[in-house]
Amino acid sequence: MYNKKISPSGSTHATAALLEEIEGTVSGHRDGHGFVVRDDGEADIYLSPSEMRAVLHKDRVKARVVRHDRKGRPEGRVVEIIERSNQPIIGRLLQENGVWLVAPEDKRYGQDILIPRGATGQARVGQVVVVELVEPPALYGQPVGRVKEVLGEVDDPGMEIEIAVRKYSVPHEFSEACIAQARGLPDKVRPQDKKNRVDLTDVPLVTIDGEDARDFDDAVYCEPVTLGRGKSARKGWRLLVAIADVSHYVETGEPIDVDAYERATSVYFPRRVIPMLPEKLSNGLCSLNPDVDRLCMVCDMLIEGDGIEQGDIKAYQFYPAVMHSHARFTYTEVAAILANTRGAEAARRKERVGDLLHLYEVYRALLSARARRGAVDFETTETQIVCDESGRIEKIVPRVRNEAHRLIEETMLAANVCSADFIGQSKHSGLFRVHEGPTPEKNELLRNYLKAMGVSLTISEDPQPAEFQRIADAVKDRPDAQQIHTMLLRSMQQAIYTPFNSGHFGLAYEAYTHFTSPIRRYPDLLVHRVIKAILGKTRYHLPNLPTPGEAHAKLARRLEKNDAARKPARVAGEKAKKASAELLAWQAAGLHCSANERRADEASRDVEAWLKCKYMREHLGEEFNGLVSAATSFGIFVTLDAMYVEGLVHITELGGEYFRFDEARQELRGERTGIRYAIGSRVRVQVSRVDLDGRRIDFRLVKGDELGLTREPVREAREFSVSRDDGEQGLSEPNVNKKTSRIASNSRKAGIAKTPARKTSAKRDKLALLSPIQALKASVKSAVKKAAAKTKARKSKR
Repeated sequence: MYNKKISPSGSTHATAALLEEIEGTVSGHRDGHGFVVRDDGEADIYLSPSEMRAVLHKDRVKARVVRHDRKGRPEGRVVEIIERSNQPIIGRLLQENGVWLVAPEDKRYGQDILIPRGATGQARVGQVVVVELVEPPALYGQPVGRVKEVLGEVDDPGMEIEIAVRKYSVPHEFSEACIAQARGLPDKVRPQDKKNRVDLTDVPLVTIDGEDARDFDDAVYCEPVTLGRGKSARKGWRLLVAIADVSHYVETGEPIDVDAYERATSVYFPRRVIPMLPEKLSNGLCSLNPDVDRLCMVCDMLIEGDGIEQGDIKAYQFYPAVMHSHARFTYTEVAAILANTRGAEAARRKERVGDLLHLYEVYRALLSARARRGAVDFETTETQIVCDESGRIEKIVPRVRNEAHRLIEETMLAANVCSADFIGQSKHSGLFRVHEGPTPEKNELLRNYLKAMGVSLTISEDPQPAEFQRIADAVKDRPDAQQIHTMLLRSMQQAIYTPFNSGHFGLAYEAYTHFTSPIRRYPDLLVHRVIKAILGKTRYHLPNLPTPGEAHAKLARRLEKNDAARKPARVAGEKAKKASAELLAWQAAGLHCSANERRADEASRDVEAWLKCKYMREHLGEEFNGLVSAATSFGIFVTLDAMYVEGLVHITELGGEYFRFDEARQELRGERTGIRYAIGSRVRVQVSRVDLDGRRIDFRLVKGDELGLTREPVREAREFSVSRDDGEQGLSEPNVNKKTSRIASNSRKAGIAKTPARKTSAKRDKLALLSPIQALKASVKSAVKKAAAKTKARKSKR
């Protein structure tokens, strides 16, 4: 723990001393500068490279705002370091002029770490190592560290995963106590485990998963039933969703439970999974493998089969059971059987074809209920990285969602919504999966975008999911449909786990939770425990949980800020409800699980980015067709058609003209040509640079017009463009003189861009080739002529 004062220097010292000291966490940038992410959720404070010399990424500091730049953003100085980050630093060991140092793999650290001669351990030059800091950085001195662990050579198979799990602090080794407890568990379900359970071993439950799945959380079965009696009798379905009963083996507070809570989720990488539970549980005792008895928790539902209420869940019950999976299906296999019940796949599984058809029928009924709710259903392209045995990418392919994927998805949603209703009806505390609508800021941005794009439909001040789906359906045949769908998705918030139920916006449910994946998600395990407590007429109490860490403290601040923006003013006299100690404990658990879910996603994306960069290094200089996936003030991001790899075309690579970023339309527009680069625009690019350490791929634009880019009149481009945040009228290339851009603009006003029709083509060509100075002279000459003509016209009128 450090508590070091840093005295600000310079002419602004007196001003800084008068300002408030603000606490926050340092977030470094790969370009050397950084920011202080404030605890109060206000705008980040910019730190110059000189200020970053004494601090490192993730340090806790106090800072003072000393000025605001022309965009109104605060700039500050660090006045005190509250706490140094204990995060280990991963990098490559180098030797320069006899000095050992480690260049951090995460460029946000901004400084190399000096390593004393005796502190390199067994590491060799060029190897990837984990460094523990011995001395922190100072204004005039680099940080000093020692090699704590040697990971290996940078090109070793799986090195990208070893780096990611340490970079994002993903727990990847089980504790000795956890391993010992797992070793003592039985290898199969024992007779005493089956007591007080419903025997479903004769029910032909089956699992449907991907080809590479190793842990099977869920099994399903459906049969037709009659709902009601007499004249009111109608067609219905009985749907059973059986979920692995992890809570029977993993009890609260035991070593396996402690490790599972710390991880909160399994983390999926190409060719490797870091499981939440030891393999004996995740792939063995808890997994619903075929032809063996397994313990499960069952959601047994009755679903309306016909009429205006088709797909509605009319009744449900939960109970512990023992099951025997009758088959292990893959999505591909089930889709083939549903497409052709007389094909080869169906012939091999003829005893199960009838059951699959019943599942398909209940799936169609659930889809009709989904449509009535107005749930959002956008089709997006997910990709899968296919690697060889050495870990090298062979190809990147789209992950195709077929009817079998959707069938399982709808049946799992049904079980999850019943779980949320069951917990809510019982008044028992638990975790809900909450997805709230767009914030007011995103709501306004989306409305402006739809208006700018000429979409006749829009969203209300308090939008409902059905409004988003109506817009998606209305534009699906437009050439820019993908662009609009992308913006609809980006306007929504991320879902979180919380004990305070406020519904699921995207799925249009009043209450929703996660029940169906307790092998790989800790919130599902907690939901199972709560349901068992309710069935047993007891109450489940959370154990003493670890102190919330930085990740979910940061998430908590963001949620508080969003909540304040959504509810800016309370009704006069209304008091905020004070949460009980029990609810606060559940809230901490929800924040922990939400933050670790994001951590897992970030680690997975980091590994995929590394692999894609290594893959694209083999294609330097090659040209590909692609689609613009995002437009920013500094360039466009392009996703290649053939490889599903995204890279940046910097604005300096778009051509020698002046570009403006139109925030409403989310596009870059050329002032001279009127050419537009927006989401969905087709371009051809060349792979120009690959930065493996920075996880960055740079493209150079080859051509765009021939592939469907829009080119608009210059006048319209000027009319609809917007100003930048810093007051500049658009964004120009750094090496382009702004005066030259203004001269070029003046030359158009002088008649160069709009030559009268009576002039010959030779005259137009000559004018178009004028130098900037000649263009300025032409502009002045034209202005003088116009002024003289106006004076002459006034005199003649008199």
